Amino acid sequence: MTVPNSSARAKVNGLEMYYETHGHAPDGSRPLVLLHGGGQTVGLAFSAVLPALAPDRHVVAPELQGHGHTADTDRELTVPDLASDVVALLDELGIQQADFLGFSLGGLTALELAVRHPERVGRLALAATMYTQDGVHEEVRVPDYSSPRLPSQADFQEMADTYAAVAPDPEHFQDFLAKVSAAAHAPLPWTAEDLRGLRAPTLLLVGDRDFVRVEHAAEMQQLIPDAQLAVLPATTHMSLMRRTSLLLPLLGEFFA
Repeated sequence: MTVPNSSARAKVNGLEMYYETHGHAPDGSRPLVLLHGGGQTVGLAFSAVLPALAPDRHVVAPELQGHGHTADTDRELTVPDLASDVVALLDELGIQQADFLGFSLGGLTALELAVRHPERVGRLALAATMYTQDGVHEEVRVPDYSSPRLPSQADFQEMADTYAAVAPDPEHFQDFLAKVSAAAHAPLPWTAEDLRGLRAPTLLLVGDRDFVRVEHAAEMQQLIPDAQLAVLPATTHMSLMRRTSLLLPLLGEFFA
């Protein structure tokens, strides 16, 4: 894991949102914002890719409501609210436009940003992201924990241990996880027309054993103008952001 240049908290929408900055970039270049998955931290989601992404660009990596160092609030956890928080953070940091890499819940958040605030989004990489709930496999919609598509017990333990190490209220994990699950399974606020209206250059990333159906990712690629689709072989949801031999050349070329 690369060590952040800095970490801080910003007061946004009633949260004290933790964020890290990594890397350096030429003046005038767009920052890259990393948005992690549900139940994760910046480190859990992006430790494998950050060393390659950070050296020649300015990376901003927040932890969303209730995640990691960012304390939860009584507010329901919803994708529109998460996106609103990220916009408020960009405002706080004086960032008018950024590129985005969002994974899972972070991908949903990035998609909401691109739909509702297109002027804030330069390039958009969506990893394991669907635009309707029928875009995920049945054993994910109605969780069957024997399915190899779902996080393993070891994955859940890693999330719990990381949360306990950094969260302001370590005892809140199970309640927080229930909120994350509710957010992940809630109806999504987009239509096919919303995707047809996207103008940001878009890269869709999905594992062939992911939560998201490959057919659904292909449908998104057809809907979003000039979108690119990469299906990573032998890749589950939890391993997607760790498949660096496949992922880093794709991200490097896309964000170059």
